[in-house]
Amino acid sequence: MEKEITIDGLRLHYEDCGNPDGTPILMMHGWGCDHTTLASVRDTVADGLRVVNVDLPGHGKSDEPPTPWGVYEFASLMEKFVKALGIDSPILLGHSFGGRVGIVMASRNPVKKMLLVDAAGIKPKRTLKYHAKVYTFKAMKRLLPMLFGKKKGEKMIEAWRGKAGSADYRNSSPVMRAVMSRCVNQDLKCHMPDIKASTLLIWGENDTATPLSDAKTMERLIPDAGLVSFPGCGHYSFLDNPGGFRAVVREFLKKELASARK
Repeated sequence: MEKEITIDGLRLHYEDCGNPDGTPILMMHGWGCDHTTLASVRDTVADGLRVVNVDLPGHGKSDEPPTPWGVYEFASLMEKFVKALGIDSPILLGHSFGGRVGIVMASRNPVKKMLLVDAAGIKPKRTLKYHAKVYTFKAMKRLLPMLFGKKKGEKMIEAWRGKAGSADYRNSSPVMRAVMSRCVNQDLKCHMPDIKASTLLIWGENDTATPLSDAKTMERLIPDAGLVSFPGCGHYSFLDNPGGFRAVVREFLKKELASARK
């Protein structure tokens, strides 16, 4: 069932479905997606769990953050969201950007279990080419308004930014571009040792957005973590190998799924 709720003046769109008497699982999608991206994941557990599948702020039908948020602001809002729904100690599932939010939430709240699917959270290693591009942009940002005037200079900077950025970056609003830049540079490794929940890492071995090396780092840092990787799969491993994904998830959550049938 599609629903909306307003928290701290921000309208959030979500679906609340599955078994209303089952253990709640909060699903959080990746950047540039919405709750429908995780529809197949929802269907994997909806027979036994209560599934709360949310459009994160700035995505789908949910409002944008009022300012360029970082991961901690997203996590704080999701904590308030869970509380507003009367949920204690949920299962968390985060794909990509949603994994960032889940890592922070699980490091400071009681969580029954967590699934990180091709999750972000490790600050990427930067190449010399990347640093050269960043320094060039910073120089252009300073010089163009001086050479061509503030209004024209800012237009030129925005045009350059749109061409140089990733597809996710180009397709985002100015506020969400700032959010993305801020979140990508937040390294969450320091929080991983504080995660007490049993955690399953599910990864595509050909993932280039969040490489398998990130998963191995998370497995090492999260005290009770296990990693399952799928050969030939990319950043959307749950779509690339739906059968394998379903089997692994249902095995990890078999206790919660079984209790719902009693």
